Amino acid sequence: MSGTSDFPIAIIGAGFGGIGMAIRLKQAGLSSFTIFERASEIGGTWRDNTYPGAACDVPSHAYSLSFEQYPGWTRKFSPSEEIQAYLLRLVDKWGLRSHLRLATEIVEARFDEARGAWALTTGAGESVTARVVVSAVGGLVDPALPDIKGIESFAGEIFHTARWRHDYELTGKRVAVIGTGASAVQVVPAIAKQVEKLAVFQRTPAWVVPKLDSATRSARGGCSRASRCCCARAAS
Repeated sequence: MSGTSDFPIAIIGAGFGGIGMAIRLKQAGLSSFTIFERASEIGGTWRDNTYPGAACDVPSHAYSLSFEQYPGWTRKFSPSEEIQAYLLRLVDKWGLRSHLRLATEIVEARFDEARGAWALTTGAGESVTARVVVSAVGGLVDPALPDIKGIESFAGEIFHTARWRHDYELTGKRVAVIGTGASAVQVVPAIAKQVEKLAVFQRTPAWVVPKLDSATRSARGGCSRASRCCCARAAS
């Protein structure tokens, strides 16, 4: 598709940053904005990371948006699908679907000083003009496989935690996990009892402390506010 469209405010990315920015604009009385997202759904990290054990690595009550607190988390460290559901509810609550351009990648952004505007180009060749551009692209949005000599000749399966192969059965397999960052800390315990043998390769030792996870009071029926959560009232 080609042509020209004008958007006073363009937000690139529909993860936590982009959704949070859009809500703040709505709260400020601004509705002339468009969120561009290259994927087919919002969510960013929490859309893409669905590996076994994927969860928030800080307490969820401290992770949610400060202006959209949610009392209904079922666990202290909520699983990824619960955080994704939280973001989807925010999109519905604040009427952001009409502002979304999904499956639309911005491949170029140039500032036109004479016009005082940004010229954006989508992957489909469409030209978009915006007065303000807010970049909410994730710093780790594109997973990178390690550059290991001979990896291309490995006969087994290789995939990144952010592109987990749910159709591939790990039971009884010999599995190697390369890296010991936040994702590995979660996925290793989740698959350890399933696989035949598990090897973890670490370049730099890191501090590890016990994960004091537990069900929350709301999950046990002790939070009466859960029914009045972020998705329960219409946007003002």
